Amino acid sequence: MQLLSRSLVALSIAASTFGLVLKRDVTTILSDISNIGTQVTSLDNNINAFPDSGGSLAAALAIHNDAVALNSAVGTATTDTTSNGAFSEADGQSVLSAVEGIEDTILDTLSAIVAKHAAFAALPIGGIPALVLQDLKNLDASTTAFSGALIANAPADLVSEATEIQSTIGTAFDTAIAAYS
Repeated sequence: MQLLSRSLVALSIAASTFGLVLKRDVTTILSDISNIGTQVTSLDNNINAFPDSGGSLAAALAIHNDAVALNSAVGTATTDTTSNGAFSEADGQSVLSAVEGIEDTILDTLSAIVAKHAAFAALPIGGIPALVLQDLKNLDASTTAFSGALIANAPADLVSEATEIQSTIGTAFDTAIAAYS
């Protein structure tokens, strides 16, 4: 009986420790959002630098690599946000402000990718528009998951503002995806 009690205590301690390891904090989430901002800026810069004609396959693949890195960053942020649980009012406001800080760059990036469709289609090696479309779909799915996690953890009074950001970015993704479909 004593062995069973010790085992249960050990299991309880292990489960508590495991739970603490998985829980994230808002500092981590803010760092994740900053990383997303860095990744979006890199992607935006590379898309805007891609020429309207005469672009290279290497430059197109650099854009793809940026999209993959951004998708990974958004996935990490989603995991961390989900693990965090509900935000306090102050933390929720900090997270919302951080997202608002990168919203314009996200929207610019999606607008720029639409404008570059003809340039990607004109590349001598086909398939780049299909690759861009897949990247857009992947980013849309991961962004939707991230915004859903943020909204689920947001204080009630910030949900409508967070939902509006999600809707604005979602509409921009819809436009970009339609351009490549």
